[in-house]
Amino acid sequence: MTAHRLAFVRAIAAVSGVYDLGVGLVLLLAAGWFASLFGVAPAQPPIFSDLNGLFLVAVGIGYYWPYRHPVEARWYLWVMGPLLKGGGAAAFLIDYVVRHSPASFLLFAASDGALALLTLAALAGTRNTPARPPR
Repeated sequence: MTAHRLAFVRAIAAVSGVYDLGVGLVLLLAAGWFASLFGVAPAQPPIFSDLNGLFLVAVGIGYYWPYRHPVEARWYLWVMGPLLKGGGAAAFLIDYVVRHSPASFLLFAASDGALALLTLAALAGTRNTPARPPR
């Protein structure tokens, strides 16, 4: 992997980690306020917001490894980027069309979809081989 590609992968890991940590902490600490921003009622029972927040905090923390070791931890980016964030974006879009969820939820479709595509772009065409030193 070239130094430029490594920097891109690390940047995606950092942005994704901060994004997931941020949303997760807001769900854990201010779920009612967050729900009101999107024009929906808070989750009932509140454990649903708590578990989603805990999940996102754990995913966000997990991005530390691909940030520090972008070659060795590429697998994490594949799972959490194109698979999880891409699947999440698709789920938000489908829910909007089929169940008529609020249009404000499309913000999550856009942000998750963008991060999934950026992660895919960063990983595409790379292998699990160490970076070569410049000549």
